[in-house]
Amino acid sequence: NLTLRNSTPISSTMNEYVTQYYRCPERYIKFTIAGPLSKEEGFFQFGDEDLCYGQLAGDTPSPTPNGNLCDVISHTSNNNGITYLPFNGRQVVDNLRLELYSKNSRHDESLLTSIPNEIYYLIRPLLPGGVRRRLQKARLSNWKTLKFPRWPVDRSVDLLFEQLLLVSLRSQRLERIPFIWFWPDGAPSCAIMTHDVDTQVGRDFCAAVMDLEDAYGIKSCFYVVPERRYAVTKEYLDSLRNRGFEISVHDLNHERNLFRNRKEFLTLAEKINAYGKEFGAFGFRAGALYRNQQWFDALKFSYDMSVPNVGHLEAQRGGCCTIMPYFIGDILELPVTTTQDYALFNYLNEYSTDLWKHQTELIMEKHGLINFIIHPDYIGKPREWDVFKDLLAHLVQLREEKGLWIPMAGEVDRWWRQRAEMTLVEDECGVRIEGEGSKRARVAYASEKDGRLVFTLG
Repeated sequence: NLTLRNSTPISSTMNEYVTQYYRCPERYIKFTIAGPLSKEEGFFQFGDEDLCYGQLAGDTPSPTPNGNLCDVISHTSNNNGITYLPFNGRQVVDNLRLELYSKNSRHDESLLTSIPNEIYYLIRPLLPGGVRRRLQKARLSNWKTLKFPRWPVDRSVDLLFEQLLLVSLRSQRLERIPFIWFWPDGAPSCAIMTHDVDTQVGRDFCAAVMDLEDAYGIKSCFYVVPERRYAVTKEYLDSLRNRGFEISVHDLNHERNLFRNRKEFLTLAEKINAYGKEFGAFGFRAGALYRNQQWFDALKFSYDMSVPNVGHLEAQRGGCCTIMPYFIGDILELPVTTTQDYALFNYLNEYSTDLWKHQTELIMEKHGLINFIIHPDYIGKPREWDVFKDLLAHLVQLREEKGLWIPMAGEVDRWWRQRAEMTLVEDECGVRIEGEGSKRARVAYASEKDGRLVFTLG
């Protein structure tokens, strides 16, 4: 139990989260909680930009993110290099990453207030595509009114970690704190391209997608639905694998019932895991990004991509509020940090890369993971195809001009796991990184400039 109600939790849990995020030596991170926490959980600020959710010491958080939120950064204090915070940082991070701040984190929303979810999905196969899109758009029509997570990219978790590192610098009167840079070879950010293959039309269009991506020097990951949607033949899987692309498992049958109840989920998860082994797949994504992160322990995959950063335009709303990978037990979550092509074309009626470019810029400001879902099913027409080509061209430009790292998902998984086991050593010889993969790792330094945290590579 990470948080003891109305008492002071063990401070080391909070410190561990900060050191794990930055991979910095433990001696630089010294936090504890200022006093008993409130019974209520709610929203509050920790600095001008950062929005948090959790319990507070000495104050009452807001039940909604819309009102006048108390900014508790002035409620911190320090003594002998130890910073006293009015909240449990680990609790706040878990609440945000695991979507515990909202009932929308559970798979329990209706499609429309007048049409129960079960009825909609029962008749859905009988509805023309245009009718389904109108119903979906009607359900999502209030998305602009949602204040949290913050559109178009929510960086709350990452801003919280920045504030905590900045507070550590000040409380210990340090000029800088060394840490292990987020990406290999000093890359400023990382981008991955993924494709959900939802229908036979999409399956048959994968070759054209691979041809185009090869022309731009980008390899991607294809998420394949194992049952009912189309025939998953050995020849099809080999056609992806033999060209150097990755294969991951996309749900079981894409019928949105995966997380309906725990007992049924465990049965379905066994079949999904078997398909993962059969396909040689290390990654998983649930259909339509339906999810319950607290059940992911039953999935025997190395990484998952079922959690959006901001879920305003998803069937299940919510969002993990971070642009960085994070562990859920043994599985690594690679959050979906950009808007899906289906939502871009059908809900927003946009046929340009403007939104994707804006999201990419916001993510790169904080050196995060840029994660795209593009469906081969929806980009076969000239207008959509041109948008996809423009996106690939933009990513290549960022790679050439700024050093953006564009690996496949499995490479990110392997890197993040290696980084999590690396150690930053400081001794009379200087600062160095030890551990598997350390040759590609870089030492970075966090310091304060004009009241803000800045990073420099060593």
